This record gives sequence, structure tokens and C-alpha cells, in this order.
Amino acid sequence: MAATTTIERDVVIAAPTSTILPHLSDLHRWVDWSPWEGRDPELHREYGGTPGAVGSTYAWKGNRKAGSGDMVMRRVTADEVEIGLRFTAPFASSSTTAFRLDEVPGGTRVVWTMTSPVTVMSRIVNLVMNMERFIGGDFEKGLARLKVVVER
Repeated sequence: MAATTTIERDVVIAAPTSTILPHLSDLHRWVDWSPWEGRDPELHREYGGTPGAVGSTYAWKGNRKAGSGDMVMRRVTADEVEIGLRFTAPFASSSTTAFRLDEVPGGTRVVWTMTSPVTVMSRIVNLVMNMERFIGGDFEKGLARLKVVVER
């Protein structure tokens, strides 16, 4: 059995990587496109560090739909962003999420991945809900929103 599981989705956005990168690396800007925005109108957010820089952080605490957790920017290059993601509720988990930007004819292909360790809890959750479909659907929604925001 695999030690990790990876979920991946992509979209082509009609813009150069330099235009897209700030929307991914600056955690303040996620409110413009994140698929999880709106799940809790009373969501508490806390940011730390220099926006768009390695070490910047975002923590949230919300209702049952939004959960709670934090993110830390681990790597930012001209064509990649890597973030450490930790959920503390509704259940504890840790993952690495990344965005890869590849120039293609007509724009940039943005690939969003999340790699998570396979744990007892993740196996139990997968019995109840197909995480590939559930999280993958969120990624598709977020990438579609990102495309609209960037191409405006």
C-alpha cells in the first residue's frame, strides 16, 4: 500500500506565470479565488510574515464546514509554490500542497497537487467519502475561480 496519496487538477489560464504567481504565493489573495471561501461568513483569519514570501502563514478557525488549520509558505520560485497545510478540525491531518506553473501556448498551465500521508484516519474518511472526488472537485472549483480572477 502507498505511503502517500496525491490529488491533482490543472487548468490553463491566459496569462503569464508572473501574473498568476502573486495570487498563489500571497495567502491574503486566496480569499479572491479559494474554493473554500464562503463556507463560514464568520471565519476568523490570521496572517503572519511577509505576504508572498517563504515563512508567511495563514491560520483559520471556522464552523463545521470550514474547519480550522493553518498553512505555511515553504517555497516560492518563478514557477512553483509549495505550502505546508495542517488541519486541526474537523479532524487532524497534514499535507503538502503545491502549484506548478508551466508556460504553454496561449498562457500558463497551473497544476494544483496535494500530497498526504496515508493514515488510519485517512483510510476511515475514505470509506465514508471519496477524497479524490471531494478534494479534486474543490480544486477544480478553485482553479476555475483563479482563472476568472486572473483573466479579468
